[in-house]
Amino acid sequence: MRTKRRRRTRLSEPQQVTIETMSHEGRGIAHINGKTVFVFGALAGETVLIQILKSTRNFDQATTLEVIEPSPLRITPRCEAFQVCGGCSLQHVDNDDQVNLKQESLLEMMAHAGLQPEQLLPALRGAAWGYRNKARLGVKHVAKKGRVLVGFRERNTPYIADMRRCEVLLPAVGHQLELLSDLVGELDARAQIPQIEVAADADQVQLVFRHLQTLGEDDRRRLEEFARVHNFQVLLQPGGPETVEALYPAESELYLYPDLDSDIRIGFNALDFVQVNPDINRQMVAQALDLLELRPEHSTLDLFCGLGNFTLPLARRCAQVTGVEVDEPMLRRARAAALANRIENTEYFCADLFRPDPEVAWMGRQFDRILLDPPRSGALEMAQTIDRFDAGRIVYVSCQPSSLVRDAAIICAQGYRLSQLGIMDMFPQTAHVEAMALFERVKRRSK
Repeated sequence: MRTKRRRRTRLSEPQQVTIETMSHEGRGIAHINGKTVFVFGALAGETVLIQILKSTRNFDQATTLEVIEPSPLRITPRCEAFQVCGGCSLQHVDNDDQVNLKQESLLEMMAHAGLQPEQLLPALRGAAWGYRNKARLGVKHVAKKGRVLVGFRERNTPYIADMRRCEVLLPAVGHQLELLSDLVGELDARAQIPQIEVAADADQVQLVFRHLQTLGEDDRRRLEEFARVHNFQVLLQPGGPETVEALYPAESELYLYPDLDSDIRIGFNALDFVQVNPDINRQMVAQALDLLELRPEHSTLDLFCGLGNFTLPLARRCAQVTGVEVDEPMLRRARAAALANRIENTEYFCADLFRPDPEVAWMGRQFDRILLDPPRSGALEMAQTIDRFDAGRIVYVSCQPSSLVRDAAIICAQGYRLSQLGIMDMFPQTAHVEAMALFERVKRRSK
């Protein structure tokens, strides 16, 4: 039986364009015969030679082959893999200018929706390199290259980028990708290791090796020796998250310290959701606490509370905090963290906040303050009913500007004003924008 060969797409001839402006994703925008072209690696005002990689009915996607007339903002990317790796998109721009571009992008989106913050908060900033303490690295044994590739995936492809270092990962891992490559290459199961989860705290680095076949004793011994010699915590994951087991040391846990002003610590592991930038996370928590203006008698609602990153610091400053989260195992960890920190004024409810049930007890209460920290899709359903809680102040922590803009308009329509807004540079060298908004009540809910 003859198999059908995949037809290879023939690329068009390179073309010279002038970049008119920037997209919200950090790509240059040009037009060819009236059609929009999004160009990776190009900046506004530049003349560049581009290669169109993908064409759709409404727009094309391209990459920069050569910069003919550079922008004054352009710098040399630090990472050798920048042109192919999908992890970063703005290394060709100085970090100060990156922050300005992100802030301008957010304000432009808000203005387009008819929203204008009364006050612009200074951007929260930290280290521009080596900041990322959590990541998922792809792993692939490539026989033709004679080595195992360890790193992020290529831009717009499912393949692992051929990279020797990563400059945004914590150096203990980012500068040791070849060490991990050599390690996996020595394993009998080298072809059955698809990924390594990475997480770290101030003292330890944890590596979780996903493996698709049972590891033999020799492989387990090699991994254990690697952990001991290089001071890593190594865990194994043969199946889903519930199958993770510590290999070495026998007890493996990391700790998050979200509050600058207290000794609160929250245990987590590499598969848990925590912020990838611990410095910005601590600044973020501190800013949220300041904006909420908590008083000892206040009750606070923490929506999408997770492991308690905001919940526990909030609880140290007010009478009661109610945390709501859809993930029951995560809520159990949050409760345990509260007890471990001797915090007794928190309560937790498991609920799907995308399908809120108005009949549950906490939905019928009023709260003095609300903290919203939703995923990228935002908090549409909660925003639509936020006035029922009659909170005086709402802090919204966003990891996606478009959903923040949408939800902000809904919240403001319910008697709130957009008092303060600012970005948080959680992911330097990328176009990813995180932001924090403060809404203040201007119209009391009718009784």
